[in-house]
Amino acid sequence: MNNSVSVPSRTAGGDPAAFSKPPVRARIEKAIRNLLNVLVLLGSVLVIAALSFEVFHDSQQLYYKSYMKIQLWVCIVFLIDFFYRLYLSPKKMRFVWRNFLLFLVAIPYLHLVPYFQMNPASEISYIFRLMPLVRGGYGLAITVGWITRSKLTSLLVSYILIILSLTYFASLVFFMLEHPVNPAVTSYGEALWWAFMNVTTVGSNIFARTGTGEVLSVVLAASGMMLFPIFTVYITSRFQSHKQQGGQSGADEAGS
Repeated sequence: MNNSVSVPSRTAGGDPAAFSKPPVRARIEKAIRNLLNVLVLLGSVLVIAALSFEVFHDSQQLYYKSYMKIQLWVCIVFLIDFFYRLYLSPKKMRFVWRNFLLFLVAIPYLHLVPYFQMNPASEISYIFRLMPLVRGGYGLAITVGWITRSKLTSLLVSYILIILSLTYFASLVFFMLEHPVNPAVTSYGEALWWAFMNVTTVGSNIFARTGTGEVLSVVLAASGMMLFPIFTVYITSRFQSHKQQGGQSGADEAGS
């Protein structure tokens, strides 16, 4: 009499919940998650490109309508992805806590402001207009986290993507706010130079004239300083892992 018990294989990308699900259902859920990953990635790239075109072309009426449609559909994809993963998560409150930022950047602020007839301040309006860039950068970061197996590598790559997106975001805001009042900012190239010099903590010879510009200067410098410890930990971890593998190989050869 055979008393062995078959153990279901780990499907659905290593999801522990897959052990209690039929194989067909687990494969369907995995396929849906993979499809949403691709859509989030494409949407992230699309909103960054669309936002850049919208900023530099001063919201031409014909293009602006298409731009708003793009933003709305990308927000819908982000929200579907968020709620689908929430539905699959066995610990829903923990999932909401860890992914609440994704929910915030998925909200279509540009559509809610006119719908509720709100009249935010000019600085808030700029933030709402550039929220799609934050959405795109964060979407790229979490996509890297989904497809990267190593948590440390995922952390490093995600943080680099966030830093680059933040730098680009800050340069656009700085250019729009400082260009009319700051004689040192005559082109977007100078705003981009200012952003990269601040995020590398080198400093720039361009000084902000507005309150928002001053805040961005501090935020960029602080964000750049946080990158170096993560990079150091990553290099140290990789070196130790390589050293341990080398030691294990030597021990195996000596034993044989």
